Amino acid sequence: MEILILALLGIVQGLCEFLPVSSSGHLVLLSKLFGIDEVLFVSILLHAATLLAIIVVFKKDVFAMIKNPLSSQSLSLAIATIPTCIIALILMPVIDQSFEGGFLPFAFLISAMLLTTSEFVYKRNKRYLQFHSINHKTAFFMGVAQGLAVFPGISRSGTTICSGILQGGKQSEVAKFSFLMSIPIILLSLLMEIGKMIVFKETLSVNPLGMTISFLLAFIIGTISIKTMVKLTSKVNFKWFAGYLFILFIISLIIL
Repeated sequence: MEILILALLGIVQGLCEFLPVSSSGHLVLLSKLFGIDEVLFVSILLHAATLLAIIVVFKKDVFAMIKNPLSSQSLSLAIATIPTCIIALILMPVIDQSFEGGFLPFAFLISAMLLTTSEFVYKRNKRYLQFHSINHKTAFFMGVAQGLAVFPGISRSGTTICSGILQGGKQSEVAKFSFLMSIPIILLSLLMEIGKMIVFKETLSVNPLGMTISFLLAFIIGTISIKTMVKLTSKVNFKWFAGYLFILFIISLIIL
């Protein structure tokens, strides 16, 4: 049974990571519903699977940044990562607690409000925005948005994409950069979690086979989802996702 539940979590991660609905929030909600322990570790490991999907889909960009670490895109990524790390470190004492699920309903509600507000402001100001490629200023504010979206239930991709679009970034470029931004953050989170396990000699009760299947499903479905989301970013209406998140707010308020 645990293998099937972990497989479900992998499918959900692959589908939701690149949609503005918070994959972490879904993982916490389902983990609590099915009694899965080690929620934070499972979440980080499945995010590593979708990280691998990002690297595969955007391999040209990733290799280009590795070859030329002083390129404009590399610098933008560094500029985005710095505020994210600072904010995450400040919020660190409450991040672990947030994976217990107590804050989850309100995080879903915050995400719904952010998407609704962003959609309204964007449509109102669309005629005045001069769309441009990702610059360092846009990267910085997207990094701040990413830092504030560390809590499960607050969509990382939704918050960063909305931030970039509202600053006049080209939709498809904003979506791609939002996904690339997650690479250093997920790597750091994974390394920190592994480090904690080593230092405190923690043991995991997660089924290894189930976790492997879950990882592979998250990677495969995530690869498909990235390509779809990049194409849809310029056409998508965030109010539908906001409505879905509001429904999750009600459901999680009842369940948790």
